[in-house]
Amino acid sequence: MTFIKLITQEKCPVCHETLITNKSNVLLSHIIKTCPKNHYEKEFIPSLEGYVEHYSTPTK
Repeated sequence: MTFIKLITQEKCPVCHETLITNKSNVLLSHIIKTCPKNHYEKEFIPSLEGYVEHYSTPTK
């Protein structure tokens, strides 16, 4: 069972941490997964029927 869990968990492409879901709106099916270190954010938007990915950029 742990092998299946490892395969299905989504990882941050920058730091390889497991993405967490904390800003989702379940009633609207809008799911937002973020990196714990805020490198990356992945949103599922049902009206677009797809994903939108955001990478954080370093500020100067």
